[in-house]
Amino acid sequence: MSDEDAMKTLDIEALREAMDRDGVVHIPGFLSRADLDDAEAAFNWTRDNPGPGFTEFPGDPGSWQDLSNPAAYEAYSGMLRRSPVPALLQQLWGGGPVWFMYEQIFGKEGTGKRTPWHQDTSYQPIAGENIGVVWISLDPVSREETLEFCLGSHRGTLYNASSFKPGDPTDPFYKTGDLPRLPDVEAERDKWNIKGWASEPGDIILFHPSVLHGGGAPGVAGKRRTLTLRFFGEDAVYDARPGPTAAPNVDGLHESLNTGDPFRHPVFPQLA
Repeated sequence: MSDEDAMKTLDIEALREAMDRDGVVHIPGFLSRADLDDAEAAFNWTRDNPGPGFTEFPGDPGSWQDLSNPAAYEAYSGMLRRSPVPALLQQLWGGGPVWFMYEQIFGKEGTGKRTPWHQDTSYQPIAGENIGVVWISLDPVSREETLEFCLGSHRGTLYNASSFKPGDPTDPFYKTGDLPRLPDVEAERDKWNIKGWASEPGDIILFHPSVLHGGGAPGVAGKRRTLTLRFFGEDAVYDARPGPTAAPNVDGLHESLNTGDPFRHPVFPQLA
């Protein structure tokens, strides 16, 4: 199916309502074979060109990530402009402009450890309704292995970020400030409306970065390669955190913006 055909089959109003209510949607088969080839090339570029954000997860040598490599804006340019994602976001966000913020890839192999529950917004100096993370797995993912979401939690509290400390998934990333400590969602699963989807290459999961999410352990015999792309729209504003944020890694961003200012910088390409 072509990108144009995939867009025609979508119920945009239903997706918009689900995003507003739940903060996350699963869209099966949204990416074409060419889109997947682009996504895999982007993943491989980041894997082969580690940037300043490359880290291995503490206590879990089978898991690593890289994010917000300044050189990725040029390397990803062609893929981003061919992607159907910006046009989808533009429709969901009411027709306004769409900018790309940064990329992040994850490698997980031979690990049974979950990714701790967290909100991406806690690691970013941004706020707004029109912010989206597009999660693309290059490998099939079962329901047991997939990322899980606390539906509707993007409408609740913004918590401190997780430091990913082994043995304490709620250990605060920021040691100062007034962001409340993360709840131990995994220990209290019955208190949350948790949802996840099995997925195949070509599916996307779109979510607001303030949704609590975690999980995604492929098991000791499993492997998962994930590309995530992060976008924002016209209502996004700068929102300072209690300390240095994990991303985006953009020179001069923090020095040029104050809390409440429109979230803009020349390095962010406008794609729609």
